[in-house]
Amino acid sequence: MMMKRWLLILVAVVSLSGCGYNQFQALDEASKSAWSEVLNQYQRRADLVPNIVATVKGEASFEQDTLTKVIEARAKATSIQVTPETLNNPEAFNKFQQAQGELSSALSRLMVVSERYPDLKANQAFKDLRVTLEGTENRITVARNRYIESVQEYNVLARSFPTNLTAKIFSYAPKPNFSVQNEAQISAPPTVDFSAPKK
Repeated sequence: MMMKRWLLILVAVVSLSGCGYNQFQALDEASKSAWSEVLNQYQRRADLVPNIVATVKGEASFEQDTLTKVIEARAKATSIQVTPETLNNPEAFNKFQQAQGELSSALSRLMVVSERYPDLKANQAFKDLRVTLEGTENRITVARNRYIESVQEYNVLARSFPTNLTAKIFSYAPKPNFSVQNEAQISAPPTVDFSAPKK
C-alpha cells in the first residue's frame, strides 16, 4: 500500500515537471518583452516622420504626392491600437503588420525620390535624419528577429508532446509571427536569360 502511494506521488511529480507550465509562462513573458521592443522601435520611427516631412517640405519643388503618402501611412500606422491581446489575434497582428509595412514602403519611396534633389541631399538636417532613420530601420529588424525567435520557441512548446496537452488545458494557442508581405512574389524563382541580345 505504501509502495503504491509513493509510486503515485512519483508519477505525479514526473507528470507535473514535464507539463511545461512554467516554460509557457517564461516564454510568454519573453515574447511580450520582445514585442515591446518592436513597438518601441516602430514608435521611434513614427516620431522621426514629422521631422523628415518638415525638412523635405523646405524643398519647394518636392513631389507632394510622395509626402502625402508618407503622412497618410504614418497616420494609419499610429492609429492602430496595440494591446497584449494583439499577440494572440492573428487578424489584428496582420493588420498592424500591414500598416507598418505601408509606412516602410512610403519612407523608402521618399528616400529614393529625395535623391533627385541636390539641395535636399546637401541639407545637413536631412542627412542626419536619414542616418537616424536608417539606424532605426536596423533596430526594427533586430527587434523583429528577436521577437520571431521568441515566438518560434513558444510555438514549438505549444505544439510539442506532451506540452501541447498543457497548452490545450490552459489555452496557450500558438502566437502569430511576422511574415513577408510579398511572399508569393519572392517565392517564385527569378527568370534569367543568358542568351546574347539580338542585334
